[in-house]
Amino acid sequence: MKALQFWKAVTQDKADFLGALLHLFEEHAIRYCVIGGQGVNAYADPVVSLDLDLVVAADQIAPLEALLRPGFKVKRFANSVNVSAEGSRLRVQIQTDPRYAAFVARASARDVLDVTMPVATVEDVLQGKVWAASDSTRRASKRLKDLADIARLLETRPELRQRVPPEMLARLSSE
Repeated sequence: MKALQFWKAVTQDKADFLGALLHLFEEHAIRYCVIGGQGVNAYADPVVSLDLDLVVAADQIAPLEALLRPGFKVKRFANSVNVSAEGSRLRVQIQTDPRYAAFVARASARDVLDVTMPVATVEDVLQGKVWAASDSTRRASKRLKDLADIARLLETRPELRQRVPPEMLARLSSE
């Protein structure tokens, strides 16, 4: 079974939500990149998740929301726009925190579980994970997953250790 088939099976994406979303992005020239766990998957051995975290060019977020509303479920939060669809357990979170805005311009096409998408640079993916792991408002289980993703990146790119705060490296060493 190919990675994409497996991902679609895990997310139960019977509606081809991922394909429809990517088609919409392409059709309307939406500039975006993958971050989060799927971004880590582009640089390290993949781990399957129901989540797909994206950054969209800041000037395209509002127009994109309008494009999404007719066919998808859209929920706006303080720092994200969450998108889902009937017939799929895939959860897409579009990050709107301005710290992520520059990631889009530096992204390049990479393979994410058999799908070629623009992915943030490994340094940007790591930075996003550091921010997420440091966010005390996130659930503890999410922050632990972020630490595991940081560990996955450091295993494949040990030269990135200098970009991780010392207290976070200490936690990784003690786990």
